[in-house]
Amino acid sequence: SDEWVRLHSNPPRSAARSDRRAVQNGERSIAGWPILGGMNQRPNRVLVPLAEGFEEIEAVTVIDVLRRAGLDVFVAGLAPGVVTGAHGVGVVTDGELGELAADWAQAIVLPGGMPGTRALREDERVLALVRDLAGQGRLTAAICAAPTVLAAAGVEGGRELTSHPSVRTELGAAKVVTDARVVRSGNVLTSQGAGTAMEFALALVAELVSPGRAAELAAAMVVASGEVV
Repeated sequence: SDEWVRLHSNPPRSAARSDRRAVQNGERSIAGWPILGGMNQRPNRVLVPLAEGFEEIEAVTVIDVLRRAGLDVFVAGLAPGVVTGAHGVGVVTDGELGELAADWAQAIVLPGGMPGTRALREDERVLALVRDLAGQGRLTAAICAAPTVLAAAGVEGGRELTSHPSVRTELGAAKVVTDARVVRSGNVLTSQGAGTAMEFALALVAELVSPGRAAELAAAMVVASGEVV
């Protein structure tokens, strides 16, 4: 039988929903936090979209570690309801992608897995968000097969990307890196797969919060030194 996982938001989902309404209504603060306006400020609102058939280890590791770091993570299903991963793990999302104001996300992280990646790649809302955030210089990240979404959105050109070995021929005009588990190229961060999910998540924390916070979390979670980027 399927395993059901509820991922709790930080702040709680009730507060997070009020926060999103505040953004949609044009208010200038969220649960007492200022809405970030300048590109030189670190983002704290991260979107993780999930489609049926996502890779569970990648998604849950990223969501958990980013929330431990104090980031406001919204887990969005492409459709309402529980989203079931490639291995039968169902995740209760924070809501459907269409609930978010267009400018809510300050960073996006795309988990891989099949057929989840294919669904992300074919969703025009996801592609538009990727193009918009990448164009603003915001952190745009993908792991496993999901770097192919970056190629589908047309933001891969001239960048160094890595991915799962099975999709490296689908990375468009990117310069494919095969010997690094996590690759940063400007504002784009990519990684190879489920086995590199912890490194990827900690690299996201280093980028979105600070390298020091990533090191603190790694120590608290007893992460092997080789997995700290």
